Amino acid sequence: MSTYQAPLEDYKFIIEDVLDTYGCYADIPQFSGVNSEFMDSILAEAGRFAEQEIQPLNQAGDLEGCRIENGEVFTPKGYKEASKKYIDGGWTQLSESPQYGGQGLPYILNGAIGEMNLSACAAFAIYSTRDGSIAAIEKNASQEIKDKYLPKLVEGAWGGPMCMSEPHCGSDLGLLRTKAIAQSDGSFVISGTKMFITGGDSDLSENNIMLVLARTEGAPQGIKGISLFIVPKFLVNDDGSLGQRNNTHVGSIEHKMGLHGSATCVMNYDQAKGFLIGKENKGMTAMFAMVNRSRFLIAQQGTALAAVAYQNAAKYALERTQMRALTGAKNPEQAADPIIVHPDVRRLLLTQRAFVEGSRALNLYVAKLFDELEYSTNPTRKKQCQSLLDLLTPICKGFSTEMGWECVNHGLQVFGGHGYIRENGMEQFVRDARAAAIYEGTTGIQALDLLARKVLANKGGTLQIFTDEIMQFCSVNKNHETAGKMIAQLKASTQSWLSITAGIGSNAMKNPDELGAASVDYLMYSGYVTLAYFWARMAKASSGKEQPTPFTQAKQHTAQFYFDRILPRTISLEKTILTGSDSLMNMDQEAFVL
Repeated sequence: MSTYQAPLEDYKFIIEDVLDTYGCYADIPQFSGVNSEFMDSILAEAGRFAEQEIQPLNQAGDLEGCRIENGEVFTPKGYKEASKKYIDGGWTQLSESPQYGGQGLPYILNGAIGEMNLSACAAFAIYSTRDGSIAAIEKNASQEIKDKYLPKLVEGAWGGPMCMSEPHCGSDLGLLRTKAIAQSDGSFVISGTKMFITGGDSDLSENNIMLVLARTEGAPQGIKGISLFIVPKFLVNDDGSLGQRNNTHVGSIEHKMGLHGSATCVMNYDQAKGFLIGKENKGMTAMFAMVNRSRFLIAQQGTALAAVAYQNAAKYALERTQMRALTGAKNPEQAADPIIVHPDVRRLLLTQRAFVEGSRALNLYVAKLFDELEYSTNPTRKKQCQSLLDLLTPICKGFSTEMGWECVNHGLQVFGGHGYIRENGMEQFVRDARAAAIYEGTTGIQALDLLARKVLANKGGTLQIFTDEIMQFCSVNKNHETAGKMIAQLKASTQSWLSITAGIGSNAMKNPDELGAASVDYLMYSGYVTLAYFWARMAKASSGKEQPTPFTQAKQHTAQFYFDRILPRTISLEKTILTGSDSLMNMDQEAFVL
């Protein structure tokens, strides 16, 4: 059976030594009381909750799964009790606005706590966040709607699933058919079917506040005619109490490869009452407030499952004895050596560790950007943070979920045949991790978004903001005694990143297929360079301690492994990026069917 330990020392190192978070927050009055002791105490308690309350649900919940009875969804045994404890502990309120019952603490806390919860039990953790729905309502809805729905969402008493995809259209939302007909009282009647709705219904909340994309009468075709609506499971009276049941129904729950404890629902709306968020035909704008937060959560899922898989694989590698080390017996009193002595096992483990700790630093950096965007008093910095989030969100989501999938497979491989057996828990991490590269936009969609919309649409201007930050770091630290060589590699890779971007842009002007052909490799290239930046920062920060510790020495070793063994993957990616689209597009489509 798998185990989990919250990586509190790593969070502290990244938040304080790598990102200088408290220095960045010094100019934000909202966070005047935030300091190291305060943050450490919250994260320690969150880690305890993840280890003791959430992690025990993981394997049992996977085996039991969700069920539907009389149109109602029931989660696995223990979920309801753990959810109540989580809500009663105020964990859903941490970073939300005090105006609606939140505690107004930094979102970077959510960045760490979200990962811990997802590592402990990904299926349960998915229910515990409402960040995206709250953001969409808070930034777009009328004050009346905010006052009516946000307090209970922030409290955690009500769920907030996003309802976008339909059976005939997954990510192509311009094809959606769900209809919204305006009523004389200002409400709308919503009719249609949605699918792949995570937490579309459950027994964890007394009400479900669904955010539904639909098309009003006479709306333009395509995404320009989409509006966003609140459709509650139970209508809410003016005094905040629950009214009659709305005409929403669970059609079925999906039987999935993984995440069995998370209910993925088909939702039917049969003239259900809904309420417009924002303006008609502006639903896509409102939706992106929730999608960006949700994509960040999915990026964390890639990191989190790789992290728990690594923890279990490393422990197993220290205990499992098989064969002798190539350089001679390391454990002569026993019949074989622990498999940690074998170079290829170390390759698997270090690949996992390098990704986990690098992406963790990236995730916390992104969470800090959300804080600065929301609360900074400097307009220039706010604009810069928005540009950085635009660039890094698809990198986080696409790269982290692909690397997370690679790393959970490495974890299973360390266990060998025992990893393939259910009781050890490793195969569950593989199954649970696979969805992350699919939902909230597949890797291919993230890649097109990154390259077409976030990079080439403004001629590389958004990319330049981030690469300028990297190059500034390289310039200041080029002669660093410990990290100098890594920083030189980072500088060269960043310059190549810019050059490759220009080459794709030039080729795509002649043939648009060049963009699509290069996009996924470009996303992965971008991810490797981005993690190299954070590994260079961690190498510098860990070398600055007066006395080396096992923790700082492991950072140095893992950083060197990243630059020696992982960053060079960009060399082959550069070749495939610039190869062009001919070998992809020249074969007749009929030839794909054998």
